[in-house]
Amino acid sequence: MAIFREFNPIDHDRAVEDRRRHKELVKDTIKKNLADILSEESIIGESKNRKIKIPIKGLKEYQFIYGKNSSGVGSGDGEQKRGDKVGSDKEGKEGQGDSGAGNGEGDDIYETEVTIEDIMNYLFEDLELPNMNKKKFSEIETNNSHKKAGYQMKGIPPRLAKKRTMMEKIKRKQGYIRALKEQEIDEQVDRFPFKEEDLRYHRIKKTTKKECNALIACIMDVSGSMTQNKKYLARSFFFLLHQFVKIKYMNVEVIFISHTTTGKEVNEHDFFYKAESGGTYISSGYYKTLEVIQERYDPNVWNIYAFHVSDGDNWADDNERAVVAANSLCDISNLFGYVEIGKQSYYNTIKDKLTKEVNRKNFTTAAIEYKEELWPTLKKILEKDVFSE
Repeated sequence: MAIFREFNPIDHDRAVEDRRRHKELVKDTIKKNLADILSEESIIGESKNRKIKIPIKGLKEYQFIYGKNSSGVGSGDGEQKRGDKVGSDKEGKEGQGDSGAGNGEGDDIYETEVTIEDIMNYLFEDLELPNMNKKKFSEIETNNSHKKAGYQMKGIPPRLAKKRTMMEKIKRKQGYIRALKEQEIDEQVDRFPFKEEDLRYHRIKKTTKKECNALIACIMDVSGSMTQNKKYLARSFFFLLHQFVKIKYMNVEVIFISHTTTGKEVNEHDFFYKAESGGTYISSGYYKTLEVIQERYDPNVWNIYAFHVSDGDNWADDNERAVVAANSLCDISNLFGYVEIGKQSYYNTIKDKLTKEVNRKNFTTAAIEYKEELWPTLKKILEKDVFSE
Protein backbone atom coordinates (compact mmCIF):
# COMPACT_ATOMS: atom_id res chain seq x y z
CA MET A 1 0.00 0.00 0.00
CA ALA A 2 1.47 3.37 -0.99
CA ILE A 3 0.41 6.91 -0.23
CA PHE A 4 1.64 9.59 -2.60
CA ARG A 5 2.01 13.28 -1.79
CA GLU A 6 1.07 15.66 -4.58
CA PHE A 7 4.18 17.14 -6.20
CA ASN A 8 4.85 20.78 -5.31
CA PRO A 9 7.53 22.48 -7.47
CA ILE A 10 7.85 25.34 -4.97
CA ASP A 11 10.48 24.70 -2.32
CA HIS A 12 9.09 25.08 1.19
CA ASP A 13 10.15 24.56 4.78
CA ARG A 14 9.19 21.06 5.95
CA ALA A 15 9.21 22.22 9.55
CA VAL A 16 6.39 24.66 8.79
CA GLU A 17 4.33 21.85 7.27
CA ASP A 18 4.99 19.60 10.27
CA ARG A 19 3.91 22.34 12.67
CA ARG A 20 0.72 22.83 10.66
CA ARG A 21 -0.05 19.10 10.74
CA HIS A 22 0.69 18.98 14.48
CA LYS A 23 -1.64 21.92 15.09
CA GLU A 24 -4.41 20.16 13.15
CA LEU A 25 -3.91 16.99 15.21
CA VAL A 26 -4.11 18.95 18.46
CA LYS A 27 -7.25 20.78 17.35
CA ASP A 28 -8.92 17.56 16.19
CA THR A 29 -8.07 15.77 19.44
CA ILE A 30 -9.42 18.65 21.53
CA LYS A 31 -12.74 18.69 19.68
CA LYS A 32 -13.15 14.90 19.96
CA ASN A 33 -12.43 14.88 23.71
CA LEU A 34 -13.97 18.22 24.61
CA ALA A 35 -16.44 16.96 27.20
CA ASP A 36 -13.77 14.87 28.96
CA ILE A 37 -11.32 17.77 29.05
CA LEU A 38 -13.70 20.40 30.38
CA SER A 39 -16.19 18.51 32.53
CA GLU A 40 -14.22 19.01 35.74
CA GLU A 41 -13.25 22.64 35.15
CA SER A 42 -14.74 25.42 37.23
CA ILE A 43 -16.88 27.74 35.13
CA ILE A 44 -16.04 30.93 36.98
CA GLY A 45 -12.72 29.92 38.51
CA GLU A 46 -9.32 31.28 37.49
CA SER A 47 -8.17 28.15 35.66
CA LYS A 48 -6.95 29.52 32.33
CA ASN A 49 -3.29 28.71 33.10
CA ARG A 50 -3.98 25.20 34.37
CA LYS A 51 -2.24 22.65 32.15
CA ILE A 52 -4.12 19.63 30.81
CA LYS A 53 -2.53 16.59 29.16
CA ILE A 54 -4.17 15.24 26.02
CA PRO A 55 -3.08 12.18 23.98
CA ILE A 56 -2.17 12.82 20.33
CA LYS A 57 -1.16 10.42 17.60
CA GLY A 58 2.38 10.93 16.37
CA LEU A 59 3.20 12.36 12.96
CA LYS A 60 4.48 9.90 10.36
CA GLU A 61 6.32 10.65 7.16
CA TYR A 62 5.02 9.34 3.85
CA GLN A 63 6.69 6.07 2.84
CA PHE A 64 6.35 3.00 0.65
CA ILE A 65 4.98 -0.06 2.43
CA TYR A 66 5.69 -3.27 0.61
CA GLY A 67 2.97 -5.83 0.17
CA LYS A 68 3.03 -9.57 0.95
CA ASN A 69 2.97 -10.78 -2.67
CA SER A 70 -0.65 -11.80 -2.31
CA SER A 71 -2.76 -12.18 -5.42
CA GLY A 72 -4.74 -9.22 -6.73
CA VAL A 73 -4.10 -5.49 -6.50
CA GLY A 74 -5.63 -2.64 -4.57
CA SER A 75 -7.88 -0.74 -6.94
CA GLY A 76 -10.56 1.86 -6.54
CA ASP A 77 -13.97 2.31 -8.11
CA GLY A 78 -13.40 5.90 -9.19
CA GLU A 79 -14.94 7.53 -6.12
CA GLN A 80 -11.74 7.82 -4.08
CA LYS A 81 -10.49 11.20 -2.96
CA ARG A 82 -7.01 12.49 -2.36
CA GLY A 83 -5.54 10.94 0.79
CA ASP A 84 -7.77 7.83 0.77
CA LYS A 85 -6.05 4.50 1.36
CA VAL A 86 -6.62 1.80 -1.27
CA GLY A 87 -6.29 -1.76 -0.06
CA SER A 88 -5.32 -2.89 3.44
CA ASP A 89 -2.78 -5.13 5.10
CA LYS A 90 -4.66 -7.45 7.44
CA GLU A 91 -1.66 -9.59 8.34
CA GLY A 92 -0.45 -9.15 11.87
CA LYS A 93 -3.83 -8.01 13.16
CA GLU A 94 -5.22 -11.43 13.87
CA GLY A 95 -5.76 -12.13 17.52
CA GLN A 96 -6.72 -8.58 18.38
CA GLY A 97 -9.91 -7.71 20.19
CA ASP A 98 -11.64 -10.36 22.23
CA SER A 99 -9.64 -13.24 20.74
CA GLY A 100 -6.38 -12.23 22.44
CA ALA A 101 -3.37 -9.99 22.11
CA GLY A 102 -2.39 -8.80 18.65
CA ASN A 103 1.07 -8.76 17.11
CA GLY A 104 0.64 -5.76 14.81
CA GLU A 105 2.48 -2.48 15.22
CA GLY A 106 0.40 0.20 16.92
CA ASP A 107 0.22 3.93 16.40
CA ASP A 108 2.62 6.23 18.20
CA ILE A 109 0.77 8.08 20.96
CA TYR A 110 2.24 10.85 23.06
CA GLU A 111 0.89 13.44 25.44
CA THR A 112 1.06 17.20 25.02
CA GLU A 113 0.21 19.84 27.58
CA VAL A 114 -2.18 22.67 26.79
CA THR A 115 -3.83 25.30 28.95
CA ILE A 116 -7.53 26.10 29.06
CA GLU A 117 -6.71 29.36 27.28
CA ASP A 118 -4.93 27.40 24.49
CA ILE A 119 -7.98 25.18 24.12
CA MET A 120 -10.26 28.20 23.74
CA ASN A 121 -7.93 29.70 21.13
CA TYR A 122 -7.94 26.46 19.12
CA LEU A 123 -11.74 26.30 19.21
CA PHE A 124 -12.62 29.92 18.54
CA GLU A 125 -9.86 31.03 16.16
CA ASP A 126 -11.72 29.99 13.00
CA LEU A 127 -15.25 30.05 14.37
CA GLU A 128 -17.42 32.43 12.39
CA LEU A 129 -20.09 33.34 14.92
CA PRO A 130 -22.15 36.53 14.71
CA ASN A 131 -21.17 39.35 17.02
CA MET A 132 -23.37 39.26 20.05
CA ASN A 133 -25.30 42.49 20.23
CA LYS A 134 -24.21 45.11 22.70
CA LYS A 135 -27.05 47.23 23.91
CA LYS A 136 -26.72 50.97 23.51
CA PHE A 137 -26.61 51.73 27.23
CA SER A 138 -24.88 48.54 28.40
CA GLU A 139 -21.63 50.21 29.43
CA ILE A 140 -19.72 50.31 32.69
CA GLU A 141 -16.56 52.19 33.57
CA THR A 142 -13.46 50.14 34.39
CA ASN A 143 -10.03 51.18 35.62
CA ASN A 144 -8.18 48.60 33.53
CA SER A 145 -7.15 51.12 30.91
CA HIS A 146 -3.70 52.72 31.27
CA LYS A 147 -2.49 55.73 29.32
CA LYS A 148 1.07 57.03 28.92
CA ALA A 149 1.40 60.54 30.37
CA GLY A 150 4.95 61.82 29.98
CA TYR A 151 8.21 60.55 31.47
CA GLN A 152 9.84 60.23 34.89
CA MET A 153 13.33 59.39 36.18
CA LYS A 154 12.27 56.48 38.37
CA GLY A 155 10.31 53.42 37.38
CA ILE A 156 10.29 49.69 36.71
CA PRO A 157 12.24 48.05 33.83
CA PRO A 158 9.16 47.14 31.72
CA ARG A 159 8.28 50.84 31.52
CA LEU A 160 11.74 51.96 30.37
CA ALA A 161 11.39 54.53 27.55
CA LYS A 162 14.31 53.42 25.37
CA LYS A 163 14.06 56.17 22.77
CA ARG A 164 13.79 58.89 25.40
CA THR A 165 16.70 57.37 27.35
CA MET A 166 18.86 57.42 24.24
CA MET A 167 17.98 61.07 23.62
CA GLU A 168 19.02 61.97 27.18
CA LYS A 169 22.36 60.25 26.67
CA ILE A 170 22.95 62.08 23.38
CA LYS A 171 22.08 65.40 25.04
CA ARG A 172 24.58 64.71 27.84
CA LYS A 173 27.26 63.69 25.33
CA GLN A 174 26.77 66.86 23.26
CA GLY A 175 26.97 68.98 26.42
CA TYR A 176 30.21 67.24 27.37
CA ILE A 177 31.73 67.89 23.91
CA ARG A 178 30.74 71.57 24.06
CA ALA A 179 32.36 71.90 27.49
CA LEU A 180 35.62 70.44 26.11
CA LYS A 181 35.62 72.92 23.22
CA GLU A 182 34.96 75.87 25.50
CA GLN A 183 37.92 74.84 27.65
CA GLU A 184 39.99 74.17 24.47
CA ILE A 185 40.66 70.63 25.54
CA ASP A 186 41.55 68.30 22.66
CA GLU A 187 40.04 64.96 23.66
CA GLN A 188 38.65 62.19 21.46
CA VAL A 189 35.24 60.99 22.73
CA ASP A 190 34.76 57.41 21.55
CA ARG A 191 33.05 55.46 24.30
CA PHE A 192 30.28 57.23 26.15
CA PRO A 193 28.32 54.82 28.39
CA PHE A 194 24.85 55.30 29.85
CA LYS A 195 24.47 56.66 33.35
CA GLU A 196 21.65 56.40 35.84
CA GLU A 197 20.71 60.03 35.16
CA ASP A 198 19.99 59.19 31.49
CA LEU A 199 17.26 56.68 32.26
CA ARG A 200 13.68 57.74 31.61
CA TYR A 201 10.52 55.75 32.31
CA HIS A 202 6.98 56.11 31.01
CA ARG A 203 4.64 57.75 33.48
CA ILE A 204 1.39 55.75 33.49
CA LYS A 205 -1.93 57.38 34.20
CA LYS A 206 -4.95 55.24 35.02
CA THR A 207 -7.97 56.13 32.97
CA THR A 208 -11.57 54.99 32.99
CA LYS A 209 -12.82 53.05 30.01
CA LYS A 210 -16.37 52.21 29.05
CA GLU A 211 -16.96 48.50 28.60
CA CYS A 212 -19.99 46.44 27.71
CA ASN A 213 -21.06 43.89 30.29
CA ALA A 214 -22.96 40.62 30.07
CA LEU A 215 -24.92 38.23 32.26
CA ILE A 216 -25.09 34.48 31.65
CA ALA A 217 -28.10 32.84 33.30
CA CYS A 218 -27.48 29.09 33.61
CA ILE A 219 -30.77 27.28 34.24
CA MET A 220 -30.86 23.52 34.84
CA ASP A 221 -33.34 20.86 35.78
CA VAL A 222 -31.93 19.03 38.84
CA SER A 223 -34.79 16.59 39.41
CA GLY A 224 -34.21 12.87 39.78
CA SER A 225 -34.31 12.24 36.02
CA MET A 226 -31.21 14.39 35.49
CA THR A 227 -28.49 11.79 36.01
CA GLN A 228 -24.84 12.56 36.72
CA ASN A 229 -23.96 11.85 33.09
CA LYS A 230 -26.48 14.45 31.91
CA LYS A 231 -25.07 16.98 34.36
CA TYR A 232 -21.60 16.08 33.05
CA LEU A 233 -22.66 17.19 29.56
CA ALA A 234 -24.42 20.26 30.95
CA ARG A 235 -21.31 21.38 32.82
CA SER A 236 -19.16 21.12 29.68
CA PHE A 237 -21.75 23.06 27.67
CA PHE A 238 -21.97 25.88 30.21
CA PHE A 239 -18.17 26.08 30.51
CA LEU A 240 -17.69 26.59 26.78
CA LEU A 241 -20.53 29.09 26.65
CA HIS A 242 -19.00 31.11 29.48
CA GLN A 243 -15.57 31.14 27.80
CA PHE A 244 -17.01 32.40 24.51
CA VAL A 245 -19.03 35.22 26.08
CA LYS A 246 -15.93 36.29 28.05
CA ILE A 247 -14.19 36.90 24.73
CA LYS A 248 -16.97 39.25 23.66
CA TYR A 249 -17.37 41.19 26.90
CA MET A 250 -15.01 42.68 29.46
CA ASN A 251 -17.29 42.09 32.43
CA VAL A 252 -19.21 38.81 32.62
CA GLU A 253 -21.32 37.62 35.55
CA VAL A 254 -22.87 34.17 35.92
CA ILE A 255 -25.95 33.18 37.91
CA PHE A 256 -27.02 29.57 38.54
CA ILE A 257 -30.71 28.70 38.73
CA SER A 258 -31.71 25.11 39.56
CA HIS A 259 -35.27 23.85 39.57
CA THR A 260 -37.48 20.87 40.24
CA THR A 261 -41.04 21.96 40.98
CA THR A 262 -39.58 25.15 42.48
CA GLY A 263 -36.74 27.31 41.24
CA LYS A 264 -33.94 28.77 43.33
CA GLU A 265 -30.60 30.52 42.89
CA VAL A 266 -27.64 28.38 44.02
CA ASN A 267 -23.85 28.40 43.90
CA GLU A 268 -21.88 26.62 41.19
CA HIS A 269 -21.07 23.50 43.24
CA ASP A 270 -24.69 22.84 44.22
CA PHE A 271 -25.78 23.57 40.67
CA PHE A 272 -23.79 20.65 39.25
CA TYR A 273 -23.49 18.20 42.12
CA LYS A 274 -26.61 18.48 44.26
CA ALA A 275 -29.39 16.14 43.14
CA GLU A 276 -33.03 16.37 44.19
CA SER A 277 -36.03 14.12 43.82
CA GLY A 278 -39.55 14.95 42.80
CA GLY A 279 -41.25 16.24 39.70
CA THR A 280 -40.39 19.03 37.29
CA TYR A 281 -42.00 22.41 36.68
CA ILE A 282 -39.82 24.05 34.05
CA SER A 283 -41.66 27.34 34.45
CA SER A 284 -40.36 27.62 38.03
CA GLY A 285 -36.78 27.92 36.74
CA TYR A 286 -37.77 30.56 34.19
CA TYR A 287 -39.73 32.66 36.67
CA LYS A 288 -36.91 32.51 39.22
CA THR A 289 -34.49 33.73 36.55
CA LEU A 290 -36.82 36.61 35.70
CA GLU A 291 -37.03 37.48 39.38
CA VAL A 292 -33.24 37.59 39.86
CA ILE A 293 -32.77 39.67 36.71
CA GLN A 294 -35.42 42.14 37.83
CA GLU A 295 -33.75 42.55 41.23
CA ARG A 296 -30.08 42.86 40.18
CA TYR A 297 -29.62 43.11 36.41
CA ASP A 298 -31.44 45.88 34.57
CA PRO A 299 -32.07 44.61 30.99
CA ASN A 300 -31.43 48.14 29.72
CA VAL A 301 -27.88 47.97 31.06
CA TRP A 302 -26.97 44.28 30.89
CA ASN A 303 -26.61 42.04 27.85
CA ILE A 304 -28.46 38.93 29.03
CA TYR A 305 -27.85 35.41 27.69
CA ALA A 306 -30.08 32.77 29.25
CA PHE A 307 -29.63 29.04 28.61
CA HIS A 308 -31.71 26.20 29.98
CA VAL A 309 -30.57 22.55 30.07
CA SER A 310 -33.07 19.79 30.80
CA ASP A 311 -33.87 16.23 29.79
CA GLY A 312 -37.22 17.45 28.44
CA ASP A 313 -39.50 15.84 31.02
CA ASN A 314 -42.06 18.31 32.37
CA TRP A 315 -45.37 18.04 34.21
CA ALA A 316 -48.02 18.41 31.49
CA ASP A 317 -50.02 21.03 33.41
CA ASP A 318 -46.93 23.27 33.48
CA ASN A 319 -46.27 23.32 29.72
CA GLU A 320 -48.39 26.43 29.04
CA ARG A 321 -46.79 28.34 31.92
CA ALA A 322 -43.34 27.36 30.61
CA VAL A 323 -44.16 28.79 27.17
CA VAL A 324 -45.38 32.08 28.67
CA ALA A 325 -42.26 32.36 30.85
CA ALA A 326 -39.97 31.50 27.92
CA ASN A 327 -41.49 34.35 25.89
CA SER A 328 -40.92 36.70 28.82
CA LEU A 329 -37.27 35.67 28.97
CA CYS A 330 -36.93 36.33 25.25
CA ASP A 331 -38.30 39.85 25.79
CA ILE A 332 -35.38 40.82 28.04
CA SER A 333 -32.59 38.65 26.63
CA ASN A 334 -30.16 39.04 23.76
CA LEU A 335 -30.36 35.29 23.32
CA PHE A 336 -32.34 32.54 25.02
CA GLY A 337 -31.41 28.95 24.26
CA TYR A 338 -32.92 25.63 25.31
CA VAL A 339 -30.72 22.51 25.19
CA GLU A 340 -32.20 19.05 25.69
CA ILE A 341 -29.87 16.44 27.17
CA GLY A 342 -30.20 12.69 26.70
CA LYS A 343 -31.92 10.32 24.32
CA GLN A 344 -35.10 11.66 22.77
CA SER A 345 -38.20 10.01 24.18
CA TYR A 346 -40.93 8.43 22.10
CA TYR A 347 -43.35 11.06 23.35
CA ASN A 348 -43.14 14.79 22.77
CA THR A 349 -40.90 16.73 25.14
CA ILE A 350 -40.99 20.39 26.14
CA LYS A 351 -38.51 21.09 23.32
CA ASP A 352 -41.19 20.42 20.71
CA LYS A 353 -43.68 22.71 22.40
CA LEU A 354 -41.17 25.54 22.87
CA THR A 355 -40.04 25.27 19.25
CA LYS A 356 -43.63 25.60 18.01
CA GLU A 357 -44.91 28.27 20.38
CA VAL A 358 -41.92 30.54 21.11
CA ASN A 359 -41.60 32.27 17.76
CA ARG A 360 -38.86 34.77 18.56
CA LYS A 361 -35.76 35.69 16.59
CA ASN A 362 -33.59 35.38 19.70
CA PHE A 363 -34.79 31.91 20.71
CA THR A 364 -33.00 28.74 19.66
CA THR A 365 -33.05 25.06 20.62
CA ALA A 366 -30.68 22.11 20.32
CA ALA A 367 -30.21 18.57 21.62
CA ILE A 368 -27.19 16.65 22.96
CA GLU A 369 -27.26 12.88 23.36
CA TYR A 370 -23.55 12.02 23.23
CA LYS A 371 -20.51 13.97 24.37
CA GLU A 372 -19.22 14.06 20.77
CA GLU A 373 -22.20 16.30 19.94
CA LEU A 374 -21.16 18.96 22.44
CA TRP A 375 -19.10 21.16 20.13
CA PRO A 376 -21.42 20.99 17.08
CA THR A 377 -24.37 21.80 19.36
CA LEU A 378 -22.67 24.87 20.81
CA LYS A 379 -21.87 26.10 17.31
CA LYS A 380 -25.48 25.56 16.24
CA ILE A 381 -27.00 27.36 19.19
CA LEU A 382 -24.75 30.40 18.78
CA GLU A 383 -24.83 30.65 14.99
CA LYS A 384 -28.36 32.04 15.04
CA ASP A 385 -28.34 35.71 13.99
CA VAL A 386 -29.81 37.82 16.73
CA PHE A 387 -30.34 41.57 16.52
CA SER A 388 -31.50 43.72 19.39
CA GLU A 389 -34.55 45.76 18.69
